[in-house]
Amino acid sequence: MSVMKQHIPSNFLCNAELEVDNISNLPAQIVDKILSHLSLRDAVRTSVLSTKWRNKWVTLPNLVFDNQSLLISSQDQTFIKNKIVNIVDHVLLLHSGPIHKFKLSHRDLQGVCDIDRWILFLSRGAVKEFILEIWKGHRYKLHSSIYLCQKLNHLELFNCLLKPPLTFSGFKSLKSLDLQHITMEQDAFEQLVSRCHLLERLTLMNFEGFSDLKIHAPNLLFFDVGGVFEDINFMNTFNLAIVSIGLYVNPGFDKNLALGSAGNLVKFFAHLPRLQRLEVQSFFLKYLADNKVPGRLPTPCDELSFLSIRINFNHLDECLAALCLLRSSPNLQELEMLARTEEQSTLRTAASVMEENYQNCMFNQLRHVKIAGITGLKQELNFINFLLSNSPVLERMTVKPASADGAWEMLKELLRFRRASVQAEIVYIDP
Repeated sequence: MSVMKQHIPSNFLCNAELEVDNISNLPAQIVDKILSHLSLRDAVRTSVLSTKWRNKWVTLPNLVFDNQSLLISSQDQTFIKNKIVNIVDHVLLLHSGPIHKFKLSHRDLQGVCDIDRWILFLSRGAVKEFILEIWKGHRYKLHSSIYLCQKLNHLELFNCLLKPPLTFSGFKSLKSLDLQHITMEQDAFEQLVSRCHLLERLTLMNFEGFSDLKIHAPNLLFFDVGGVFEDINFMNTFNLAIVSIGLYVNPGFDKNLALGSAGNLVKFFAHLPRLQRLEVQSFFLKYLADNKVPGRLPTPCDELSFLSIRINFNHLDECLAALCLLRSSPNLQELEMLARTEEQSTLRTAASVMEENYQNCMFNQLRHVKIAGITGLKQELNFINFLLSNSPVLERMTVKPASADGAWEMLKELLRFRRASVQAEIVYIDP
């Protein structure tokens, strides 16, 4: 039996060739746009599309080496390390043109000495964004050549040790600094922040080597910090609009207050006239409540529209500090309060003393309130009653208790409270 040759229509071949030509002849800006949306691994693989696409990726300005780009299926740490090093070396060797962004973040990445070479290579160019995340092993000591990268506008480091040289005068173009799980000395930290004159965003998480946060940054707009520290001072931060602060240890303060001291609360807000959003997390409200707590701040927070507070309702000074913030925020629109339970305070408790402080205070802009983690204590319910009866434009209050124990009795109590706003609704969420 003879086998007949399958006939392929000539128009099919023409159409296939035409499609290849369409891919090959795309405008350069379209090709660049396509490549920019691909992972580095997929961008390299586009070389097989056609001869004109071959090595198009070598001019990519953004190099991201992450879990998506570095797919390594092995449990052998030595093999993984060598594979990552070989891939990064290969890409940098073939790359042509400027590198604007360099990100190295792989779940198995350790602080190998090869990173020194790559940073030195980048410092000879004009890198604008540098992200290094060491997910395993000890702190990686950041190579000194990073401080030569004066075109940097974003620097992000995870699990690194920073020791800037004495001659370092700051990053002249840096606008965003993100430091997490880092170690550096007190003076080095203060100088790094104060000498980056264009800095707009600062993130600090889980840091070691310094405990006094002195923030001198005239252009700072955003500040997010979480960790263990003893004190915080803002200086010349009059543009700061968004602040989130978490103190991860329960502070033990000496209540022997020096005569004339204004206290932490007044000191904290002295250089924050344009604050719009504030998150007080973990034990930071206890820090603010140390020393004197005034009825109101000397200067009101006129621009503050969102406030989130982690609070121990058993601690009178914390309740007074929260009340001071509320009284000092005439344009507050959203309030979140998360109850923090801890051992009964030995200083003063809040049960009945707070009632005399719930006087002559209206929240004329407050529209949304969320309260979570409460257990039905008298002081918690009193605070809710206080908010409901003094918020004439309130639209919704959401309440979520810590547990279901006594929840039904708590709900009945909440529904009995008088509401200054006729449109206010109470939304109860099961724990």
